[in-house]
Amino acid sequence: MLRRDLLRLSVAAPSILPSQSARRPNVLMIAVDDWNDWVGALGGHPQVKTPNLDRLAARGVLFTDAHTASPLCNPSRSALLTGRRPSTSGVYDNDQPFRLAMPDVTTLPQHFRSNGYRAYGGGKVFHHGRGYNDPRSWDGYFFWNPQARANGWTDGYSFPPDPEPRRPVSPMPSVSWRNFDWSPVDVAEETMPDFKVAEWAGGILRARQEQPVFVAAGMFRPHIPWFVPRRYFDMYPLEDVVLPTVRQDDLADLPPAAWKFALNQESHHDLLVGTGNWRKAVQAYLACITFSDAMVGRMLDSLDAGPNRDNTIVVLWSDHGYHLGEKSHWHKQALWQRATHVPLIFSAPGVTKAGGRCDRPVDLINVYPTLADLAGLPAPSGVDGVSLKPLLADPAGAWQRPAINDYLHGNSGVYTERWHYIRYHDGGEELYNRRQDPAEWVNLAGGAGMAQVTKEMAALLPAKPAAASPRASDYTLDPATVKWSRKR
Repeated sequence: MLRRDLLRLSVAAPSILPSQSARRPNVLMIAVDDWNDWVGALGGHPQVKTPNLDRLAARGVLFTDAHTASPLCNPSRSALLTGRRPSTSGVYDNDQPFRLAMPDVTTLPQHFRSNGYRAYGGGKVFHHGRGYNDPRSWDGYFFWNPQARANGWTDGYSFPPDPEPRRPVSPMPSVSWRNFDWSPVDVAEETMPDFKVAEWAGGILRARQEQPVFVAAGMFRPHIPWFVPRRYFDMYPLEDVVLPTVRQDDLADLPPAAWKFALNQESHHDLLVGTGNWRKAVQAYLACITFSDAMVGRMLDSLDAGPNRDNTIVVLWSDHGYHLGEKSHWHKQALWQRATHVPLIFSAPGVTKAGGRCDRPVDLINVYPTLADLAGLPAPSGVDGVSLKPLLADPAGAWQRPAINDYLHGNSGVYTERWHYIRYHDGGEELYNRRQDPAEWVNLAGGAGMAQVTKEMAALLPAKPAAASPRASDYTLDPATVKWSRKR
């Protein structure tokens, strides 16, 4: 099965003695794309149907206050997979391949390969642009589209042969961009890329492994375009869909930089409302969440049916959250909690107990050192995060570290249990009391009695954010070797 479905690399994985590998657990890492806290177990939306994420949360520890390192695909994934924040690496945007900034960094799957694991990936794990996936990190990679193998290790989506209706379907692509579109599709689930990735991962999970394996499975949905089989749309009758609560004056107390992020050229809340498409878009997002949840369920079923169930660590994370009208904003690309709050679940045999819930603020920069710690590997060097293992063993345990996010250069946010603070490149600030104002409607920055809190929160942000790293447009990619050379 592996020979048929995996692209073999010439780089051999280091060997390890059988007596050592037998003691080490397998790892299943599930990455989902653009999935905010609309999860049943998190209570983010009253109608969302996520029985499989809820099931995974029930057998491990759910972090109820987890946040991305950056509310954008490439910097978020680069941060998690290298252990370096954007403010450390300089990778702030989607057009900054992490290998240009950190040519010698050891990635999360690479660390496992260096310590006796076979590392397999499929779907969207690293960012999906040409040259962003990293051959050094994998012993094999699954592509459902054969063309991707010869295209710089690109696992693109929403292009043939992916199932799609005749486009555009919604009115949004004409004013935003091609992928802001949605529609049910009348196709078999088996034709969907995420189904193929889930089945590929399931094949590994169902098989007995001679050597410990690290399996990373990346689900594209609920990333736009929102095209999934019709039955998932039917689970959310349009007339019954509950819309997010939005305050019309919610931008009134925000600094100018925040306005620019809220009302960027890809965000058109007024048009969605004016054309009667807001409810349709929310329905489509919910449908895609439940479709993705079903694919997660397929992988969990495969794990439970095979010989690896009791010796496999499972971690699930989303690269960032998502706005659907809150603060008049759509998509990610903002530092408010709707764009940063994500599902994060660990199930680690022998460490986690069923039904654990941890309310401490954490961010995804901690995933790398946590997985290394759980697997008994050496701690990775140079990373910004620390292991969450103490919280996995005791979800109510002490935790002093805040959760930090960066978005583009010079814009950062920080969460403590009580406060959320944002500082922009132009000096603008926001401060929210999370206990009294969880929806972040009242900006307290500059208010009476808030100076000391604001100062203390600002002191938690990175002191000297790194300069922006090189951009892909300044380099040429050799798709055969996935190597970059600077343009002359």
